[in-house]
Amino acid sequence: MTAEPLLRMRGVRAFYDGVEALHGVDLTVDAGEVVVILGANGAGKTTTLRSICGLTRTTGEIRFAGQDISGAPTSSIVRRGVAMVPQGRGTLTDLSVEDNLLAGAITRRDKDVAEDIATWYDVFPRLALRRHQSAGSLSGGEQQMLAVARAMMLRPRLLLLDEPSLGLAPVIVRDLFDVLTRVNRERGVAIVLVEQNAALALDIAQRGYVLEAGTIVLSAPADRLREDDAVRLAYLGY
Repeated sequence: MTAEPLLRMRGVRAFYDGVEALHGVDLTVDAGEVVVILGANGAGKTTTLRSICGLTRTTGEIRFAGQDISGAPTSSIVRRGVAMVPQGRGTLTDLSVEDNLLAGAITRRDKDVAEDIATWYDVFPRLALRRHQSAGSLSGGEQQMLAVARAMMLRPRLLLLDEPSLGLAPVIVRDLFDVLTRVNRERGVAIVLVEQNAALALDIAQRGYVLEAGTIVLSAPADRLREDDAVRLAYLGY
């Protein structure tokens, strides 16, 4: 008997002020899997992530860890183990680095929060040096490090990332994707990745979806997407 995916979306339609942005999206993510969503600007990639988190009105079915979370409040979805790094980082700019990390653990009731903060300072030493600075005073790369560390303070089972490389220097992007690879392989965290750098995203993903105008038009293993002529021309540039 095949295990149920960690995340399943069936026939999901999403709406902004009555305008339909997703048109019956079907998508699955297995436990410990990395899935990339490719698509042009306005295709519905961010809306797909927001739908999983309960941040936009949807119809259809969304299941996480065997439970129906369709229409559930975002706070409930977060407590179940879904964390999101939104486009633009989404750090709490007026709070210090350390207070941002504490905010990421706000739903936890265990006693290991301080230990986890130390762990993420080890992963991102630049955050440790700036632990008392306001998040708004950090560079773009440092803010993205903080956004990832704060999301991981939840100890999520599923991490959603929306354009994590946007506006970052190539060396910062490589380091960040190395961390995401470790998060997936060492901690077993499943990842859904929306990323403009399709080649980099496909390098760490097992599967991918291509989204056009709110509709899934292609789903395949990452290596097959990399070899698809239409995908190569549209997203890989060759």
